[in-house]
Amino acid sequence: MNPSARTLLIDDEEPARDDLRRALLAHPHVAIVGEAGRFPEAQAALQRDDYDLVLLDIQLRGGNGFDLVPLVRPGARIIFVTAHDQYALRAFAVNALDYLLKPVQADRLGEALRRVAAVAPDPSTNALRADDVVHVKTGPGSARFVRVSDIAVISSQDNYSEVRLATGEHFLVRQTLAAWEARLPASHFLRVHRQYVVNLLRIDGYTHLDEETTALRVASAPDSIRARRAHWPELLTRLAALGRKL
Repeated sequence: MNPSARTLLIDDEEPARDDLRRALLAHPHVAIVGEAGRFPEAQAALQRDDYDLVLLDIQLRGGNGFDLVPLVRPGARIIFVTAHDQYALRAFAVNALDYLLKPVQADRLGEALRRVAAVAPDPSTNALRADDVVHVKTGPGSARFVRVSDIAVISSQDNYSEVRLATGEHFLVRQTLAAWEARLPASHFLRVHRQYVVNLLRIDGYTHLDEETTALRVASAPDSIRARRAHWPELLTRLAALGRKL
């Protein structure tokens, strides 16, 4: 487990928090940095910037745990801990790392914490990895979690960017293309044009239009993505490193 697994416990039942505290003693690299029992307290706790993991109940006094997801700081992970199994699909729809049922079994908690360690980013950087999950703000008061590997192409929209997933879903994010380029793993993503960053593993084919421009066919993109031919050698080199050819 990464030593920086600083954890918030959010559960409206004090005995449940007690149980989690005791269970986490078996995982010395997990440090509890805060707790909350009521919805307003949870909202305040999530404004902190010193946590990496949230153990989150769903039914809270004064609100619902799903409503807190957009408040979780970028880069932090969520594990839902609840007595109700009917929310599992929704939990994974918001990219929770795991879903534990009360009473939490020691082996399941250990498995969930191992998953946190497997995807934890280097705390000294904001760089993302190909197997990471990124928290993006999609509008005022709204946000979501997105798997980096699911991103097919990002296009510039002035101070915003449009993120298109391999499923065809797309949405605007208040983040510039340059900011994305700085954070995305260079092993998997390449800025092929001033307007586009593409996921190299989502490229399905290409057509050289002329000496300066190539049209890339990218999964889920309705139109070809224009790429500068100057990027072609680098694109091929990175694809080869990923074990792919065009």
